[in-house]
Amino acid sequence: MKSTLPIQPPFSPMEAKSVEEVPVGPDWQYEPKWDGFRCIVFRDGESVELQSKAAQSLTRYFPELVTAFGKLKAEKFVLDGEIIVLVDGKLSFDDLLQRIHPAESRVAKLSKETPAQFVVFDLLVDAAGRLLTSEPLSERRSKLEAFAAKNLGGSSFLLSPATRDIKVARQWLKEMRGQLDGLVAKQFNGPYSAGERAMQKIKNLRTVDCVVGGFRYGAKSKEVGSLLLGLYDKDGLLHHVGFTSSMDRASLPALTKKLEALIEPPGFTGRAPGGPSRWSSERSAEWKPLRPELVVEVRYDHFTSGRFRHGTKLLRWRPDKAPSQCRMDQVEIRTKSPLALLRKPA
Repeated sequence: MKSTLPIQPPFSPMEAKSVEEVPVGPDWQYEPKWDGFRCIVFRDGESVELQSKAAQSLTRYFPELVTAFGKLKAEKFVLDGEIIVLVDGKLSFDDLLQRIHPAESRVAKLSKETPAQFVVFDLLVDAAGRLLTSEPLSERRSKLEAFAAKNLGGSSFLLSPATRDIKVARQWLKEMRGQLDGLVAKQFNGPYSAGERAMQKIKNLRTVDCVVGGFRYGAKSKEVGSLLLGLYDKDGLLHHVGFTSSMDRASLPALTKKLEALIEPPGFTGRAPGGPSRWSSERSAEWKPLRPELVVEVRYDHFTSGRFRHGTKLLRWRPDKAPSQCRMDQVEIRTKSPLALLRKPA
């Protein structure tokens, strides 16, 4: 049956541009930036589609959400939100990643063991099939809260909080930096600008000193392409935690010579690069171990499951820092859980 929704997949959601400072003023609404998969949900009668930010279908990977959306009173709507997975009361991006698996049996098993939840933060088409994207956020938010209270019952759905109080937003950013991915600022009177970077995102950027435990050559190059970073645990084992590749190109010839002079196994005495993983590639094992003598300060945005989520930015070399001082406790910061901010729709 042909869909009667005013917007349909593939659909380009409104996106955000990165900024360093939280914008201030009465024109802004602030929301937490959740550590999950951005998702647009389309419900039209018996049809439920889940679409990623990149306009790829997520439907087959989250059957428990498809079932939950299919049981709602409202039979027609489009929602914008985030798919999250909680493990032991914490957001787990690693367990969320495991859901993107080719085997249907594996997906079905994980949907029961680590069921996903949907954090909703915008309503694009209401239960009457009306398109709301041209309406200001102030009106969409009010309608979203009414829609959530009436329709989004059960444990699968959570309503993301929103505030216009800059003090509250900064408190979120400060107190929950260990688990919260940052903040999103939206124009309170602005429309939903599909496909445009009309929002602003402020990430939790922090710095840490790491040992350079190894390196990789660049693709088809005899010069260093990335530095492999390590931190010591309480037992004195050096664990691989990530990489940085933001070196100045002009420095690469001299840096490569310096690193090659330090090549010596094992490099990492704890977790090492290229360990068994379904995400490993043949190239992930192609690295050179180094004597643990060099220290760098890098900037990162997220540290989870013993590693940096993304590549880090090299800030400076730290010849003044002893490698033994580069310990895990730099990144194992106790912060408040952002889950208390979430509430089930009434």
